[in-house]
Amino acid sequence: MDTPELDASGRPVTPRPLLRLTIDCADPRRLVAFWAEALRYVPEPPPEGHPTWRAYWEATGVSEDEPAGDAGEIPESIVDPEGRGPRVWFQQVPEPKTVKNRLHLDLKVGGGRAVPLAVRRARVDAEVARLTALGASVAYVMDEPQGMAYYAVVLQDPEGDEFCLV
Repeated sequence: MDTPELDASGRPVTPRPLLRLTIDCADPRRLVAFWAEALRYVPEPPPEGHPTWRAYWEATGVSEDEPAGDAGEIPESIVDPEGRGPRVWFQQVPEPKTVKNRLHLDLKVGGGRAVPLAVRRARVDAEVARLTALGASVAYVMDEPQGMAYYAVVLQDPEGDEFCLV
C-alpha cells in the first residue's frame, strides 16, 4: 500500500479543491443557453470519441436505463472556453424552486470600486439590457445603499434563480 504524503502537521496532503457549480433546474436546455451567453461560456462537449454524454456514460458502464429522459443527449453543463472559471452543471430535478436562493452568483461587470460610480452604473446597466434580452428579469436595483457609492442590480434567470450584477 502506498504511503500518503504528509504535511508539516502530519495530515495527508490533498490537492486544492476544484470548484464546480451544480444548479438544480426544470429545463437544463433553457438554462444552458441562458448561462452560456451570460457568462460567455460554451456548452461542455462530450468526451472525445463519444457523440453525446449518454454515449460516454454507457461506454463507461452506466446502464442505459439510469439517466432519465433525455439526460446526456443535450448539453447539461457549460465551461469557460479559457479554462479559468468553474464548470456549471444544470441538474434536472422534478421539484420547482420554492424559496429564495441561499447561494447566488455575483457577476462583477462594473469594474470594482476603483472605477467611478457613473462608469460602473453604465456598465451594469448595459449588462442588464443584454441579459434581459436573453430572458432574465430585473428583481430590484440596489443604488448606493447607506451612501456607500454602491450600485448593483438583482436579476432572476429564466427559472427565477437570483443573481447580481455589480
